[in-house]
Amino acid sequence: MKGKLKPLGLLSAGAIAGVLVSLGLTAVAQREPLSALPLDELRQFTDVFGAIKANYVEPVEDKRLITEAIGGMLSGLDPHSAYLDADAFKELQVGTQGEFGGLGIEVGTEDGFVKVVAPIEDTPAARAGVKAGDLIVRIDDKPTKGLSLSEAVKLMRGKPQTTITLTLSRKGESQPLVIPIVRDVIRVQSVKSKPLEDGIGYVRITQFQEHTVENLARHLQTLAEKDSLKGIVLDLRNDPGGLLHGAVGVSAAFLPPKATVVTTDGRTEDARRKYTASPEHYLRGLRDDVIAKLPAATKTAPMVVLVNAGSASASEIVAGALQDHKRAVVLGTQTFGKGSVQSILPLSSTTAIKLTTARYYTPNGRSIQAKGITPDYLVEETPDGDLNAFRLREADLNRHLSNGEDDEVRSAIPTPNDFADRKDRKPVEFGSPDDYQLQQALNFLKGAEVVVARQEDPVAAAAAALQKETAR
Repeated sequence: MKGKLKPLGLLSAGAIAGVLVSLGLTAVAQREPLSALPLDELRQFTDVFGAIKANYVEPVEDKRLITEAIGGMLSGLDPHSAYLDADAFKELQVGTQGEFGGLGIEVGTEDGFVKVVAPIEDTPAARAGVKAGDLIVRIDDKPTKGLSLSEAVKLMRGKPQTTITLTLSRKGESQPLVIPIVRDVIRVQSVKSKPLEDGIGYVRITQFQEHTVENLARHLQTLAEKDSLKGIVLDLRNDPGGLLHGAVGVSAAFLPPKATVVTTDGRTEDARRKYTASPEHYLRGLRDDVIAKLPAATKTAPMVVLVNAGSASASEIVAGALQDHKRAVVLGTQTFGKGSVQSILPLSSTTAIKLTTARYYTPNGRSIQAKGITPDYLVEETPDGDLNAFRLREADLNRHLSNGEDDEVRSAIPTPNDFADRKDRKPVEFGSPDDYQLQQALNFLKGAEVVVARQEDPVAAAAAALQKETAR
């Protein structure tokens, strides 16, 4: 891959790309004592600080230099650790509620440009035709080359019903695409559902938010009232993750009480925990245990979980838990592989740091980090393969945390033909009659043949693709 993505932004549209565990400053104070401060390195830092203050071509505020230094210290660790200034911290808090202002896109940076990781369903960006992988080269009249994510985000925000123009560079297109988008208040509906044929219920979770657990319970109750829930399809495709208690609650809806959902392991005692399908691990302020009131069929009906490379973090926790407990089969493609815990450590009432503190493990002890969840049935988006020829995964990110035990799963290197063959195809509408992966899930639930993809060695496939490209 030509350029590595810098830290993924949960700033652009308020989308939460990771699973968050809120730990207060008290927890930090209880950890192992700090070693002696590195005086030589600190002296070097102050020398650089002084040199900039004395010699930089323009005056620079102390606050800006310190803030940039903190940001660089964190971003140099891994793709998910970051300094959250007042705007980013507020966006994080608002985003978990499922309502925020913006265009409806998750972004990262690549080669100095802002890159679209994924448009969020049913938002202005998605309706305007913005696609995953697009590079945003201009926001209105301002080039994005060299802009930080926070700077780009501020440019894209504005009052609802005002227009912004994005200039996009898209692989397979010879000319930049100029797309006007009307800003709006983004309200992400985290749970959607509908009855399918033969008493099978379809439930899609787009993000794990503050109210996902009770929303899921309400949808499952409605499906059970309409039909007898003879089967369940849980769709987690392109779900970037979200709140940990949401993942535990969703898993608890389908697992026996007190079943292990996920464990975490890190350097400190408070980073080593086990989360189970128990109310204390998923209620988070709810007075009633909505999971306990679900119909019995939610625990026993045959079940398929749909995943793809866009299924990350909380999605992978759910898929891994249901797979390990043999409660459901997992169908689709290899997931993203974000198996690290980010703790939010407040620095003040308005700022915080997001710090990677542990790794996630499935109930059977499998590490998710940089590998993800391997489906029981490998089924691509269409009979001819995925429409997106190259899907970014955790192992492709610069400075990603190592897996620690198994081989990492990277994306195969695409060729120009990969993009040319697919650029004219319409994106799959999840849950529609044309949804090929959903049709294979229905085949499984009805006892029919599941058509799986031809499996290739990813390393050999990447090498062959590179050799093919070099020969051109």
